[in-house]
Amino acid sequence: MPDLLTYADLASFPDDGLRRELIGGELIVSPSPKTRHQVVSGRLFLLFGNHLESNGGGWVYYAPLDVLFSDYDVVEPDLIIVLDEQQAIVTEPNIKGAPALLIEIVSTSNPRLDRVRKRDLYAKYGVAEYWIVDPDADRIEVYRLESERYRKPEIFEPPETTTYDRLAGLHVDLTQLFAR
Repeated sequence: MPDLLTYADLASFPDDGLRRELIGGELIVSPSPKTRHQVVSGRLFLLFGNHLESNGGGWVYYAPLDVLFSDYDVVEPDLIIVLDEQQAIVTEPNIKGAPALLIEIVSTSNPRLDRVRKRDLYAKYGVAEYWIVDPDADRIEVYRLESERYRKPEIFEPPETTTYDRLAGLHVDLTQLFAR
């Protein structure tokens, strides 16, 4: 069995623009995202950021920023929502613990990473809600934690709108989100 890597090992890698994460001590390296991924990510960041700026309630962070669940489980979600009551998990270099909402925008290079491995990891560490945003299929899969597991996802596609229940008044219009 290969040696497991830790956060200290991860931090020792050069700052070369590659996205490195650890799941169970295994190194996962992902290529940089494509332009459509970045457009959708930017729109979501602005939507959440503008809402939080106007209404309060928390903060939105974007990759690259480490979320440390353990010394062997370190991820860089595309978007991280930390509510006001969770501010204790925010440190200068990273987030230590389970944010209220994590959003991953699916990469065509490794869809199993987001749909299986990260989903299971996020449930294990108690992330209450997890969104998988698929810009190729124009859809959002919303997973909500129930009894330490995610329920079957709710699927949203244009022209639908979805919300994040913990932020009253926030609405995600999927037609606008996925507009080309």
